[in-house]
Amino acid sequence: MNPVIYVPQSKRLLEQLCEVLRYKHYSFKTEQAYCYWVRFFVRWCGRVGPMRHPRDMGAAEVTQFLTMLANERRVSVSTHNQALSALLFLYRDVLGIDLPWLAEVQRPTRPRRIPSVLTKAEVAALLGTMEGETALLGKLLYGTGMRLMEGLRLRVKDVDFDRQVLVVRQAKGGKDRVVMLPKSLQEALKAQMARARAVWSHDRVVGTAGVEVPDALAVKYPDLGCRWGWFWVFPSPRLSVDPRSEVERRHHLYEERLQRAIKLASAAARIAKPVSVHTLRHSFATHLLQAGTDIRTVQELLGHSDVSTTMIYTHVLKVAAGGTASPLDALMAA
Repeated sequence: MNPVIYVPQSKRLLEQLCEVLRYKHYSFKTEQAYCYWVRFFVRWCGRVGPMRHPRDMGAAEVTQFLTMLANERRVSVSTHNQALSALLFLYRDVLGIDLPWLAEVQRPTRPRRIPSVLTKAEVAALLGTMEGETALLGKLLYGTGMRLMEGLRLRVKDVDFDRQVLVVRQAKGGKDRVVMLPKSLQEALKAQMARARAVWSHDRVVGTAGVEVPDALAVKYPDLGCRWGWFWVFPSPRLSVDPRSEVERRHHLYEERLQRAIKLASAAARIAKPVSVHTLRHSFATHLLQAGTDIRTVQELLGHSDVSTTMIYTHVLKVAAGGTASPLDALMAA
């Protein structure tokens, strides 16, 4: 039995694309990325040939576009796959065209690379050069293994000091999970929540709209976004306009703020390795495995669906351990 395809009501192509993405509960970042690639595809095809609607194009145009990205733009494998996913979504889910060539379009293979991992001394040096709430957030990400957006989207109700756990909501793949709350961060986190409470109280006094809440909860419970439990642990110092609802409200801390702080801290600590926010997550997993933690436990803490994804850190351990002696050492000793 064929699945029922949602028929968008809008007339413009990009509006139809956004309508279907929202109907299927895709994230706003995915919506932005897919709109970019569809717009890019249509404009590029119009430059190399007559301007046509994607409905009137097919395998030849999609293949030429992807070939251009790989050969002329030299995009990465992940970017190439994202562009392909956007076009497949356009044809299958928006235009309702399920042509045989769609299944034959080959995705580029993403190479399995060993992630960059910091030593414990390097993590200490990195976090030691950071200050304020970015330092606390960096320590929280390293101490729990959370992704950047999982830490930024942390809400007051999901911090459990009694059980010493954090509940990560709607993580990658829409899954929830529970991670440990580092004992060394409890007091700092309580102080951060006290500062967030002051911001929340000010918003309530001046009548600011409540924070964003998932799905249709705001319709069922109109005041839910104004409740303290749903407020951000790391609120933004400024109000911003919601790009979908166009309501001015309090957002969580902007992700680039921590990303910039990590780059500056890495330079200050004179770390030669490539360092990003995600490096803290890689280091968390590697250091747990080094300490003898079971790989299934690490898999649960990271939120991986398959243990094979977590197994990449065992390769990091092999490189870091250096247990096998080089034949050159024996030769020089002789």
